[in-house]
Amino acid sequence: MPVKKLKEFLDREKVKYVSIAHSPAFTAQEVAAAAHVPGKELAKTVVVHLDGKTAMAVLPANRKIILEDLREATGAAEVRFATEAEFKELFADCEIGAMPPFGNLYGMDVYVAASLAEDEEIAFNAGSHTELIKLAYRDFERLVKPQVASFTT
Repeated sequence: MPVKKLKEFLDREKVKYVSIAHSPAFTAQEVAAAAHVPGKELAKTVVVHLDGKTAMAVLPANRKIILEDLREATGAAEVRFATEAEFKELFADCEIGAMPPFGNLYGMDVYVAASLAEDEEIAFNAGSHTELIKLAYRDFERLVKPQVASFTT
């Protein structure tokens, strides 16, 4: 079942979405394979610290973050990956590493990779390692209002 907060938010906003159940998977590439979703359409959420402030970087599963590019895109002096210990309490309603890319529901900024913003639809972890949500990118953009930037390879 998707994170209750996320499902209620999507329903309240009248967003059309599909929930995709899959066998347990933990890495973004495993999730894409298990759910039969192309890696370029699966949005993985990476928690980062930008000048000490927690934020989300959202990118296609088949890409990696270039921290220097993220630093330039955000204007932050210090950029680093957050540790699980640092962010697990922020996502108490999610399994560790399965948080959805809706930073607005968790009080944090969201930066989305420009390549992901080109997709018609995106899929992402719905708070568990066995379920995805798939929806139109334009709905994600409207609800989350992410800052689009180039920070992947």
